[in-house]
Amino acid sequence: MKLERVEVMNVAREMTATEEKKKRARVKTEKYFDYSLLFIVIFLVCFGLVIIYSTSAYNSQIENNGDSFFYLKRQCMMAVLGLTGMAVISRIPYHFWKRFTFMAYIVINLLLVLVLISGVASHGQRRWIQIGPIQFQPSEVAKAVLIIFLAHVASQAVKQLKSWRGVVKCFALALPMVLLVTVSNLSTGIILLGISFIIIFVASNQYKIFFGVVGAGIGVMFIFLQVAAYRMDRIEAWLHVETSEYGYQTRQALYAIGSGGVFGKGLGRSIQKLSYVPEAHNDMIFSIICEELGLFGAIAIILLFILLLWRCMIIANNAPDLYGALIVIGVMAQIGLQVIINIGVVTNTLPNTGIPLPFISYGGTSVTFLLCEVGLILSVSRSIKFKR
Repeated sequence: MKLERVEVMNVAREMTATEEKKKRARVKTEKYFDYSLLFIVIFLVCFGLVIIYSTSAYNSQIENNGDSFFYLKRQCMMAVLGLTGMAVISRIPYHFWKRFTFMAYIVINLLLVLVLISGVASHGQRRWIQIGPIQFQPSEVAKAVLIIFLAHVASQAVKQLKSWRGVVKCFALALPMVLLVTVSNLSTGIILLGISFIIIFVASNQYKIFFGVVGAGIGVMFIFLQVAAYRMDRIEAWLHVETSEYGYQTRQALYAIGSGGVFGKGLGRSIQKLSYVPEAHNDMIFSIICEELGLFGAIAIILLFILLLWRCMIIANNAPDLYGALIVIGVMAQIGLQVIINIGVVTNTLPNTGIPLPFISYGGTSVTFLLCEVGLILSVSRSIKFKR
């Protein structure tokens, strides 16, 4: 009887083991791709093209010999280039870029020095490099390079980032790029500094160290404010927008927002874009969105950006490794900071500074490299696997 019971138990165990093996065989892993993120980005780009034509057609016709499509055609060309880059980069494993990290870091720093020496000037600042028919802003390229560079460095030095010394060393590597950009473009310098803070904070997760470095960064930015007189003029215009001679652009933007009401005047029916709001198709494009589409349209755009950031957060949380997660966090930080600063400037919540609204504002270098950065996020999302 005992032998029979032992045999029965052995058979039962064998059957259980066999069933477990079959269950494991049935479990399949599937690759993930975030189509929601892709559709949001494509919608924002297409919406941006419509609004750019609406805001620029009148002035473009005057400035470019009757060609009302001048700005639209250039933005379309750069958007197509960016979407192509996004599609290609999304199919390249994101670890591929590690081998070019330090080379890109050196090259971008050299370009940032070059633009200060012999760059093309606009509005009194040297921010562009001209190579034949191609003109681009190295500061926009610097955002993408900084994200990949810091993601690589921070993911390799997680233990060192638990101490002050490690955090300071990591910031010291990012500092040359930040300072070179800040010399001629404080607003972009703030974006780069914000990206650095967030990536290093996520990698280190040390609150005391983080807030200490944030305080030091704010101190550095305050020094740069004092160096250039025109920056203090912008602070004055922010505090006294109604009376300041430097507050004209912000006043006109506020008029546009106020006249739009709840549902707006209708697409293409803005009055303020008719040479009243300077840079209506660029940094101030959100004010025209408010005027033509009203509070309803403005909230819809803000909600789309929130949804985009939420999808980025999901990808970062499920990334296979810290390097991939930090890349996504870096791009998410850039988009979030630009949206907050742009809308803050347009509504006079923040002092006036030149930051484009991601995917919507006119700017070829900006939209091209931002779309390529989205390609990096999609590449990370492709590497996510889940069990079915």
